[in-house]
Amino acid sequence: MQSTVGAMRNTAARMLQAAGMAEAPADRTAWALAAADAWGRGSHGLMRLPFYLDRLAGGGANPFAQLRLVGDTGPAVSFDGDNGLGHWQVWDATQLASARCAQYGIAAVSVGNSGHCGALGLYVGAAAEDGKVAIAFSNGPAVMPPWGGRAPVLSTSPIAFAMPEGSGAVIVDLATSAVARGKIAEAAAAGRELEAGWALDEEGNPTTDPAKALKGMLAPIGGSKGYALATMVELLSGVMCGPNLAGDVADPLSAATVSAPQRIGHLVIAIDPAKFDVDGKASERMALYAQRVEDAGGRLPGAGRKLPGEITDDETLVIPDALAQRLAERAASLGVA
Repeated sequence: MQSTVGAMRNTAARMLQAAGMAEAPADRTAWALAAADAWGRGSHGLMRLPFYLDRLAGGGANPFAQLRLVGDTGPAVSFDGDNGLGHWQVWDATQLASARCAQYGIAAVSVGNSGHCGALGLYVGAAAEDGKVAIAFSNGPAVMPPWGGRAPVLSTSPIAFAMPEGSGAVIVDLATSAVARGKIAEAAAAGRELEAGWALDEEGNPTTDPAKALKGMLAPIGGSKGYALATMVELLSGVMCGPNLAGDVADPLSAATVSAPQRIGHLVIAIDPAKFDVDGKASERMALYAQRVEDAGGRLPGAGRKLPGEITDDETLVIPDALAQRLAERAASLGVA
């Protein structure tokens, strides 16, 4: 089915409101889902909306959640997410970190007791549009074993980074597992085999069967190095922000856990690059680096990708027919046209 960002965002927002969410958080969550699809990140896009709706209806996510201030020193702010969906909460946290770093040079904002937040790159990318450098970390359900282990201990442990570059931005957005778990769910829905090296079954054996992978584990990217990076993310999000470690986070893609709060931790760090530019030539060095990458036959991470603020409502989205049918059925059940 062919649609637009605006049409899908509007429909998703009304569905979330019908599930109990207030207008502003519902709209921001819907934007994050549609924008992820516009970025080609369908694993974090509208395919997840039915799962979020199930959790809102089942009690696993709080539709009436508010960010509750826990601590504020100026450059360091912490919130309790009240078991809300993470998209709007991480957006608000990033916006606050971006504003505070303009004053202090650097700022960190945490949100504990939250939910899955989708594509982290959207939030740090928006900070880069505001001229800031931003880094984000988040945890989730345990789907990855420690290096050499045979039981899930770590989440996909995503990291995102963005830095202004000319009229655009460098955007790094990756899972420290070999692939994001949403990609496994996407393949399972499409009846498509996985690439070798992506996943393990319940016994820790390599598999290309997405159904076995969803019951099993994901492999760390780059072996022991990916495991080390995942550990860093888990310590900064699950341990430091909390309250749940990955092993205690409910699976948002499972019908069996729709009533279980996820209680995820997110951390966003924002930096005002002007405060660290000792000779006032950082933008020149960035341009030089970008040129050297191009001359070497490469490209900067995120090159060619629209910045979050450039994703317009009239941009075309192609929604798989099976997903379009599923969304239409859920919309009808919620009384949304």
